[in-house]
Amino acid sequence: MLRLMINFTAVMLCAIFQISCGFIDLRQIGFSVEPDSDDSVLSDSYSPVIVRFDTEMEKSDAQRILQITSDTGVMKGDIVWKNNDLYFVPIPGWTAGIRYTASLTGTIRSVDGRELRFNRFISFYAVNKNEPPLLERHYPANGASVGTGNLFLEFHFSRSMDRLTAESAFSVEGIGNKTFEWSDNDKIFKVSGEKTLAPWVTYRWNLKDSAKGADGVPLPKAYSGYFTTDLDQVLPQVTGALAVLYSDGAWYPTGSDIKTGLASGQGIAVEFNKPMGENVLRSVRFEPALTGKTELLSEKSIVYIFTKDPEPEITYTLIVSGETKDSEGLKIGADYRINFLPDIPFLNVLSFSANSISAAENLSSNMTLPVKINPATGELSFSVRFSSVFTKEEKQNTAQKISLTSFFPRTLSPTALQYVSWISDDCILMRWEGLSMGNTQTPNYYKLLIPGGKNGVNSGTGMFMKEDLIIYLEAVNEN
Repeated sequence: MLRLMINFTAVMLCAIFQISCGFIDLRQIGFSVEPDSDDSVLSDSYSPVIVRFDTEMEKSDAQRILQITSDTGVMKGDIVWKNNDLYFVPIPGWTAGIRYTASLTGTIRSVDGRELRFNRFISFYAVNKNEPPLLERHYPANGASVGTGNLFLEFHFSRSMDRLTAESAFSVEGIGNKTFEWSDNDKIFKVSGEKTLAPWVTYRWNLKDSAKGADGVPLPKAYSGYFTTDLDQVLPQVTGALAVLYSDGAWYPTGSDIKTGLASGQGIAVEFNKPMGENVLRSVRFEPALTGKTELLSEKSIVYIFTKDPEPEITYTLIVSGETKDSEGLKIGADYRINFLPDIPFLNVLSFSANSISAAENLSSNMTLPVKINPATGELSFSVRFSSVFTKEEKQNTAQKISLTSFFPRTLSPTALQYVSWISDDCILMRWEGLSMGNTQTPNYYKLLIPGGKNGVNSGTGMFMKEDLIIYLEAVNEN
């Protein structure tokens, strides 16, 4: 009986052992990681992180335990299986000089049911593990007060930079399209804009951490700063307006008060308290309107040159716009106004001379003068001297505007202009034909008209006669 019980026990133990051997595998799962040690350097930007297993794994479990991070956050990547090896390939690519950490934590299972618990961390780099570049200094300094003229921004780095990423990472408000200039082996870049900076404005700039060194290592952080264009605190203003005369290639003050002393052929100079901007050339206007052009006299003064003289006996207002800016862009702020009455007389006839007879002066309209007529030809020659010289164009026009017509008696034949010539720039000679003498019983009169007003005789520089000058000529025998 005892022998029977011993054999039964032995048979049961063998059965239990055999059953256990059929369902439990106590072998350890083998694995390795690439990179396999801290501070390893992957060869390029898309080198994979690899976890190798010596058996087939439950893929969904295995994929969840691997996470790669850096100071910028969790790295995105594609998971690929090659046989029993898990590959992590970064989607954006590794960045040079950045320290990454591969974390493998959790429990995974093989297809045959074995388990493997992970709790491992491996730090690594890609391409290189060089020190990052630093922004050592910049101009203008943060919060600095600067002027607006010819301003550029300058940045100094500790290492040579990659131009493309640095330029793309840089931004500044309000300067338009940027121009970059690199120097010192790409450690320094200057930035200038297409737009002129506005005065008393705060400008902000930013340099993102996407800017990289020449070796691909990015800035460790983003940089930013600001500066204000308020260095110049003095507002521009008009300090004076004065009459000027052009002589020997330059404009000189006449010394006359602009309010009553502006003479024919003169211009008006406007002076400012500081250097002015380009728009000062468009700053001057007049009421009533006057035509002309503005030129620079100096960085602080301009001259307005009239196309023709202002009209006599009219009060004008010189206006310098409040929008006028100095070289820094500061505005005057309010219109500058000054009234002036030109010291410019009307054009006058100084003398009239016929057939070499002494000249008649102090002429007045509707006066009568005797003139001698050639009885054989019926010709009359006379000259008219004016108070101002005439331009070439107005000399031609004046000859067409002056008329000599039959006046009394009505039976007189019409006259005709035979010859005209300018003896000088202010004196015209005319010869008329078709005239006839009168007698003591019936004198013959002819009407000489020199028209006045804006549409009448004009010197060409803006001077015109105030009104018509009419002289009645009594034709007498030249003997």
